Amino acid sequence: MIKYYNKYLLKNFIICFIKVTIVFSTVVIVMNLLEEINFFKNDSDENILLPFFLTLLNMPSILFELFPFIFLISTLFFFIESIDNDELNVFKLYGVTNFKIIQILTTLSFIIGVFIILFFYNISANLKFFYLDIKNQYTKDDKYLAVVTGNGLWIRDDLGEIVNYINAEKLDKNKLLNVTISQFNKEFELQKVIISKSVNIQSNNWIIERPIINLNNNTSSTDQLEFFSNFDEKRIISIFENLSSLDMFKIETLRKDYEMLGYNTDIINGHKHRLYSYPLYLAIMVCIGAILMLNIGHNKSKISNIIIGIAVSVLIYYVNYFFNVIIETQDVPYLISIWGPQIILSLIIITNLIRINEK
Repeated sequence: MIKYYNKYLLKNFIICFIKVTIVFSTVVIVMNLLEEINFFKNDSDENILLPFFLTLLNMPSILFELFPFIFLISTLFFFIESIDNDELNVFKLYGVTNFKIIQILTTLSFIIGVFIILFFYNISANLKFFYLDIKNQYTKDDKYLAVVTGNGLWIRDDLGEIVNYINAEKLDKNKLLNVTISQFNKEFELQKVIISKSVNIQSNNWIIERPIINLNNNTSSTDQLEFFSNFDEKRIISIFENLSSLDMFKIETLRKDYEMLGYNTDIINGHKHRLYSYPLYLAIMVCIGAILMLNIGHNKSKISNIIIGIAVSVLIYYVNYFFNVIIETQDVPYLISIWGPQIILSLIIITNLIRINEK
């Protein structure tokens, strides 16, 4: 009989999860489609189906970010139906306690979370990469490019009549080290080569320290040279921070690129641990939803329960956002920033689970 109720609980939760996912997917499609249509509103020559195609490519990545809240709201609806049908009391008659129900649902959520990380995330990341690759073809910044290769950082910087090709061995805080700047005109004729061991890129007006300048085969040097670029430190770093478009293998490659540039890898490591903690995060959200419903579900209306669930989701979102900001400011180790919210939420859950069977 216990096995029968296990199957019944799992089936009902999965049905609620599918329903909520469909609703969220519909909202995501509509909102993202409006955004894509607005993006292409001035490109009358483009295929009218392109915004729909881009929306479908981007949707899995957005759903990945929303899954924790989908799980929480699915849990709310699961318990709303169970309470309305008085099923919780029936479960208790057959030895299925509230704690047992939560245990079954959290175990299922954890397993689904592992599946999401191993398969869904990698698929969504590659679709996101494809999405960004197509989208970038229609942006106005395609003449400003930066990539990392085995030879360091390469930047193509179009300044109108002059195109600069910049190569740097590594990035050290706000400086590029061992830099070579090759300037070409529109006919791709070499105009000038600037070589320096250190270039300050804190702003768009770079400060080139002790540059060696080769102009028409004549070499000269000076103590300092000001050089304008469309890139600064912030823009160069941001190029490598769209982690949602990278699968697990590309993330590891990016980490090596960061190390090669001398840039702090905490953001990369933090993202990896965020993925590692994802199944636990989903299980925690299910626990929170269950505890909320078992404590207030009997005395509140359905709308009140949903509003409370959404409010809790927003609160948890901002807590996680706060800890993610901590990683970027490097005030605390990234392990604390990622696992800190999970530990805090887990302690709250454990405290509330002690007397959950009395509800």
